[in-house]
Amino acid sequence: MSLSARVRQADAEPSLSRQGQLSRLTVTELRRDMKEMAALDAIASMLVDKPQSARNELRAACRKVLASRKWDALSGEEKRRLTDQLIDVVFGMGPIETLIEDENVTEIMINGANSIFIEREGRIVPSKATFESDEQVRVLIDRIIGPLGRRIDESSPMVNARLPQGHRVHAVIPPITPDGPHLTIRAFGRRSITLGEMASAESISTGLACFLSWLVRLRKNVVVSGGTGSGKTTLLNALSHLISPGERVITIEDSAELRLAKGAHVVRMEARPRNAEGSGEVTIRDLVINALRMRPDRIIVGECRGAEAWDMLQAMNTGHDGSLTTLHANAPEDVIDRMVTMVRYAADLPIDAIEAQIGSAFDAIVHVMRDRAGHRFVTEVARVSFDRAMRRCSVSTVFERRSFEEEGAWVTEPWILEELEEGARHDEALGKEVERWRRSELVP
Repeated sequence: MSLSARVRQADAEPSLSRQGQLSRLTVTELRRDMKEMAALDAIASMLVDKPQSARNELRAACRKVLASRKWDALSGEEKRRLTDQLIDVVFGMGPIETLIEDENVTEIMINGANSIFIEREGRIVPSKATFESDEQVRVLIDRIIGPLGRRIDESSPMVNARLPQGHRVHAVIPPITPDGPHLTIRAFGRRSITLGEMASAESISTGLACFLSWLVRLRKNVVVSGGTGSGKTTLLNALSHLISPGERVITIEDSAELRLAKGAHVVRMEARPRNAEGSGEVTIRDLVINALRMRPDRIIVGECRGAEAWDMLQAMNTGHDGSLTTLHANAPEDVIDRMVTMVRYAADLPIDAIEAQIGSAFDAIVHVMRDRAGHRFVTEVARVSFDRAMRRCSVSTVFERRSFEEEGAWVTEPWILEELEEGARHDEALGKEVERWRRSELVP
């Protein structure tokens, strides 16, 4: 869409100012004057290839318009605000632009024109921002998915997409939602949180952070489980930062959310939905199968949710130790049942055979949760093993934390300590680290 068309479309956009002090008439007048400028075509030609230059050109054009006598009544600050608002409408997200830019906002939920909720610091609260009509929400949805070659209409009323900054977008429109279009945007921070920062925020203890780092260093296969919005991806990101730069890592996701450390040897792959013609789909399972041919040291699957679980198990059981994934589950015990169900989508195998594969593939399950106050924390760490006599997978709790206010406790001595002590025979620093950990975490 050309810039001229975007400005014309902006006539129908909500004119909500960031401070709510500018009148709708003033904004409309600026749009009208901008459309009469001859420079618009030149700016429009830069929109796709040089978006930042297009923004700068539009800002310069605004200054030229606002320098005329017609706008003398406005102060310099009002002119700057007016310019920012027009740029937000033409290039950005209109009324929710400031919410997108706010790093403390982790979710934006638009339930029609006049109902916008946000998640800030783990709590869902209403926002004062509004759209003028449901049609304006549709305009925003089309603006988001248009450059991605996606479409949404009555025949295909749901769509998933990703913003350039990595935010995940889901939109649903009537007739699926009779109350109007709904748009949900999951916002991700511009940088990843480390285990140390999570410890400072009391999401995990210092001792647990050390234990989790050992799991990665020892190349254990780890599943991060939890509910929606519990912090699974955040923890997975933190764990991935501990992977040695000398290892080749392949990440596989529905929407690229993981941000591994700079300098890491990473190949990022992202699934692709069907196009408007119903073809071109690339599934998570396709990517996992392809990744096995790319000589990975570790494979990180953003989330297992279907038949790809079978291929992930095969990867973990064929020399790709140290792989990581996330999975929706209410408790570590539920991870096994969910994995069995997902594997049966891909292979008609006996349950005990599937559980044998799970017990051989998974080493640990780290469960996270978000409480009602919005706190996110690790609530349990469990060891996964397979009982050959009973032909069942067993999940044994190693660490447990019942609430954010309570301190967690080690239920039993972690099984990896023996392996660490074996390695400490040749690594004096590791031996001292393990001994300090024992004294601080296990000795009463």
